[in-house]
Amino acid sequence: MLESHLLRSLSVRIAAVAAAVTLPLFGLVAPADAESPYERGPDPTSAGVLDNGTFSLSTASVSSLVTGFGGGTIYYPTSTSEGTYGGVVLAPGFTATSSAYSSIARRVASHGFVVFAIDTDTIYDQPDSRGSQILAAVDYLKEDASSAVASRLDETRIAVSGHSMGGGGTLAAANQDSSVKAAVALQPWHTDKTWPGIQVPTMIIGAELDTIAPVSSHSIPFYTSATGAREKAYGEINNGDHLIANTDDDWQGRLFVTWLKRYVDDDTRYSQFLCPAPSSINLSDYRNTCPD
Repeated sequence: MLESHLLRSLSVRIAAVAAAVTLPLFGLVAPADAESPYERGPDPTSAGVLDNGTFSLSTASVSSLVTGFGGGTIYYPTSTSEGTYGGVVLAPGFTATSSAYSSIARRVASHGFVVFAIDTDTIYDQPDSRGSQILAAVDYLKEDASSAVASRLDETRIAVSGHSMGGGGTLAAANQDSSVKAAVALQPWHTDKTWPGIQVPTMIIGAELDTIAPVSSHSIPFYTSATGAREKAYGEINNGDHLIANTDDDWQGRLFVTWLKRYVDDDTRYSQFLCPAPSSINLSDYRNTCPD
């Protein structure tokens, strides 16, 4: 009896000591202010976000025979040393093809993203059709991408993007599917000027000298009307025209990359480049609902 009592007392003391040791260690492993598990790449700098990223890239072609859109090219980081990456589907504008966006696709991918530059079923498809095709391409990435791409993609973190009518399609896709992580619309064109149903964080990039989708009747009304978006921003490229998305413009790349980093990767290291408004002669207008 006495021996049993002593053993029980010893067990209680051991358990108490173990708890005292374990709890502080647990706190060190997972503090309340833990960094995002999706951070990829080195600490960002003002110069770095205006340039290509540090990831070497590989590509994969997708046949036009797929269902729901017209195929395209996937750009993705070659290395798997940092785990999987968030993704973004990028749709072309009216009469354009995916190859016209290879520069911006490569820039974004080099910062640690899987970028799927798609072709549409026809080069004349309208914005809402392009929106449906963007979402079909999102499904393709999740379900049918090649093993090389699938092993690098975090299918829970995919954004939507596009240029011109593809930008209008981006708004339509984000409005239809709130499960996408973010949206980036490049010089978007759409006959519908109001988008209060969009809930996902949305960046709209306009161009000051755009005569095809003038910012006064497209980008700015789109931004203003997106009252349901959790966060939103509008950046306007100084002296840019409608075709700036077909170039490797540094400030367009900065806005695109930092938005994806912040809202696809939950990487707060990039908040400094979004809030407060960046002061630069390269932007003729900048607006943001900056969180507290």
